[in-house]
Amino acid sequence: MTADAALTSFLDWLAAERRASPATITAYRHDIATFLGFLTRHLGAAPDRAALGALTAADFRAWLAERAAEGVTNATRARGLAALRSFYRFLARNGGPDCPAIRLIATPRARVPAPRALSRIDAETLAAEAGTLADEPWIAARDAALVLLLYGCGLRAAEALGLTRRDAPLPGGSASLRVRGKGSKERDVPVLPVVREAIGDYIRLCPHPLAPDAPLFRGVRGGPLNDRLLRLALARARAALGLPDHASPHALRHSFATHLLQAGADLRAIQELLGHASLSTTQRYTAVDEAQVMAVWQRAHPRAAGTG
Repeated sequence: MTADAALTSFLDWLAAERRASPATITAYRHDIATFLGFLTRHLGAAPDRAALGALTAADFRAWLAERAAEGVTNATRARGLAALRSFYRFLARNGGPDCPAIRLIATPRARVPAPRALSRIDAETLAAEAGTLADEPWIAARDAALVLLLYGCGLRAAEALGLTRRDAPLPGGSASLRVRGKGSKERDVPVLPVVREAIGDYIRLCPHPLAPDAPLFRGVRGGPLNDRLLRLALARARAALGLPDHASPHALRHSFATHLLQAGADLRAIQELLGHASLSTTQRYTAVDEAQVMAVWQRAHPRAAGTG
């Protein structure tokens, strides 16, 4: 049986036995046919069943490298490798050949999507209005303080919620905040006067006792505020202010980094402020900045009309 005939049998089996969707069958047909076409060029002849079983890890890597050079994304190459693995399992169960080499190939990792930041206007609107939306003044003050900590200092939600009363930066006090991040790694972040004032307002209005080592931010009944309640508060603000769906606690941290980058801040400095262990994590924000620059160019440049 030729390789093309084996592919036809595999696709028939997918449809009849696995009840795969038409979209899956189409994608698998394309992926495996692309691979067989590559092998014809790579080996100098159309592969037969024996050739399929004799392939090495280097052969599979060469195919993945060619696909990458063509601009195929990691996610699509990972799907193609999954299709090949399924194809080889089918062959092994139906008279061979088996090819152990394919099990040595690591799946290409999908690229981490660029963070979604708020526009400056949306972030500033949320920071200005978060303290006006709750009915109880102390809850409004709490929400304002949290939004300003997330956007003004670039804190993770867990870092803000993990602060104690003793940690609280207040007017007239320290201009920096010691934050304990992932892996208990500590960093110092500067705190703007507006953030210190918002935290001072919250502490002054909070009706619950705030012992020095107790959680700073409290829920309605006085217990520690948790991530779910913070997200609900942001969801209410998002709805009231007409903000985009991705206006979340983490989007405020993304916005902090992106807006600093747009203002000319050094990437290494942003890395330190965010508490990233690796600069490559911080470099994701350059993709956000480039995307936003291109969006502005497309809207505003007189020669942008009609470009693709």
